[in-house]
Amino acid sequence: MSFPGDDPQASTAENYRSFASEARGKSPRYEELATGVAGDRVVLDFLDHLPTAKRQPNLLFAAAYYLLGEPADLAALRMLVSDRRDELAATMLARRTQTNEPARCATLLPALSLLPQPLAMIEVGASAGLTLLVDRYSYDYDGHRISGTDPHAPVLACQPRGPVPLPARVPEVAWRAGLDINPLDVRDADDVRWLECLLWPGETGRRERLAAAIDTARRDPPPLYRGDLLTDLPGLVRQAPPGATLVIYHSAVLAYVQPPRRGQFAELVRSLDAVWISNEAPGVVHSVPAPPPETRSFVLIQDGRTIALTEGHGSWLRWLS
Repeated sequence: MSFPGDDPQASTAENYRSFASEARGKSPRYEELATGVAGDRVVLDFLDHLPTAKRQPNLLFAAAYYLLGEPADLAALRMLVSDRRDELAATMLARRTQTNEPARCATLLPALSLLPQPLAMIEVGASAGLTLLVDRYSYDYDGHRISGTDPHAPVLACQPRGPVPLPARVPEVAWRAGLDINPLDVRDADDVRWLECLLWPGETGRRERLAAAIDTARRDPPPLYRGDLLTDLPGLVRQAPPGATLVIYHSAVLAYVQPPRRGQFAELVRSLDAVWISNEAPGVVHSVPAPPPETRSFVLIQDGRTIALTEGHGSWLRWLS
């Protein structure tokens, strides 16, 4: 599976072709746009003047959406590069890819429900905190329904595959906190607009789900802290209440972290008295071998053991026996 963090050894064009393959069947517009960028010397030259970490397809396409007010096609993107080059570059340098897909909670829920309750939850790379609200959403696993604590929160649908241990109720969350280098505020209109620009055109239901999750978060915003995953995580851990199972988790975050820091993060989390749950692309978690590849799958790992494969935006979950 390609991933927005990209292969640092690959060329920019190769990364955009890889992204086009990922978007196939999910967002035809972005598949076409990424394929076009991969062969467009004007846009590639613009990207190659940015820092490597800022050349990601998700970031470019979201920045173009942010400036244009609608998803770009190749002609519109070339216009931005030619006529508003500095503005586009400034937007990409100032912003980050912080897709906050609430449906990922449906792939985390079974693992969280198996842990001793109640939970104290810390999400690393929390963005706007929408995946900190795992107990507030309701769920539908092909007819197996679970009610959350907020009756107005969205119902997250997920297709279970294999022997998924579906719970009868949502986990009990005693305490929660998010850590992000640039947390987004669901009460800030511009931050919400950026979250909307990160959505892929053509994916059914995501915009409505995002809006409903934002409304849920606004009713009782989770605590979010600005900080680094290495230097600031231990201090946040010390705030967790005793008597609760501490869970440190993240989804689609470590691919944006340079490999040496991923290894340092793994060492740090293993040194803490916590359950570590990771939902990332294959091979991203340091020292955990990637399972056999499956199209568009993330890997759900608990304390170094792969327990499931998941669809990156939460539409299905395959439990591994």
